[in-house]
Amino acid sequence: MRIAFLIGSVDVGGGNYVVCQHAMHAAAMGHEVAVVVQTSFTKAQLAWHPGFEQLRLIPLDQLRSERFDIAVATFWKTVSELHRLNAGQYVYFVQSIESRFYPAEQVHMRRLVDRTYDLRLPSITEATWICEHLRHFHGSECLLARNGVRKDIYTPHGERHAPRISGRLRVMVEGSFGVPFKNTARTVRQVRRARPWQSWLLTTTGMSWYPGVDRVFSQLPIAEVPKVYRSCDVIVKLSFVEGMFGPPMEMFHCGGTAIVYDVSGHDEYIVHGNNALVAPMHNEAAVLDHLRRLQDSPRLLEDLKSGAIETASKWPDWPQSSARFLEHLETCYAAPKVSRQWLEEATRELREYFQAQSQSATFVKEGRRRFGWLRRLKKDTRVYTNLLRYIADGYR
Repeated sequence: MRIAFLIGSVDVGGGNYVVCQHAMHAAAMGHEVAVVVQTSFTKAQLAWHPGFEQLRLIPLDQLRSERFDIAVATFWKTVSELHRLNAGQYVYFVQSIESRFYPAEQVHMRRLVDRTYDLRLPSITEATWICEHLRHFHGSECLLARNGVRKDIYTPHGERHAPRISGRLRVMVEGSFGVPFKNTARTVRQVRRARPWQSWLLTTTGMSWYPGVDRVFSQLPIAEVPKVYRSCDVIVKLSFVEGMFGPPMEMFHCGGTAIVYDVSGHDEYIVHGNNALVAPMHNEAAVLDHLRRLQDSPRLLEDLKSGAIETASKWPDWPQSSARFLEHLETCYAAPKVSRQWLEEATRELREYFQAQSQSATFVKEGRRRFGWLRRLKKDTRVYTNLLRYIADGYR
């Protein structure tokens, strides 16, 4: 088959990571695979994942009359332009319920995102809770292919930046900044209050320093990430919205445990008191208590690590996960075909919204061009940006 995955950008992110894994497997199985990108990109942006260098990448604006058997939307925004790909079938890879990415008061945005699920395109997802949500709220059936793990690099043994030391808790916070539902800044603050021996930060946001942490690891290539995991005892991941919730599982494979909220998707593999500790959503006192328990009880920490390793041993690797995903693509291809003309009409509302947003962005860009002092300020904002994050996040 000729398969096209439509992505928004080539930026570092969990969603793009999953798409790369599935795309590389399909290519290895003899299918012709292309990754079509909505936004422009440079070669330097591709270095974080080897898949981008192995796969054929096509900017959407450079796509001509090429025809595919299947075109796959991978994020709600890509649904609006999926019709631009000439394909025999259209599929939606739903990696989360992305209307939850927006605050409750942004009612229009939430409705707009949910509109993509109401289309009831042939769909594949990565978590049981997403299947249940789509069925209950949108009347859409969805095929399940849980995300895998690269068991060749995420292992308990291997290189690390520092050895783990019994009785000295090293905590890792993982997440990007500027994305409210990731809750990264407040998580750093919570860890700081617990006063562990050391706290490290792993982030996709470009930075070299952040207040309240001992070491920062920013925008690492995939192969370098396990070294950070293997150096830490526990990952604290307090996001408000997740799909399958990958980083704690990666930490499990590297011999650590986790503290998480009871966020959507956590129950796919996390069992409180067995392989990790779970706190009710927004209950910061419970998170603080969990951290202090791990500091005061090395035995509890080791028991949770043992449970995490056992859980990891039963989890599928990427070849298994991607084989299931490819089977589901074939099932979707055999389903009643989605008309390209119907899809274009059905997503008109989405496109009109994005055109309005684009005009707003153009207006802002022109304002920056006219006011030179804004450009000068922009050149000097790297340190100040992190300082403003420090203040805006209410860090004390």
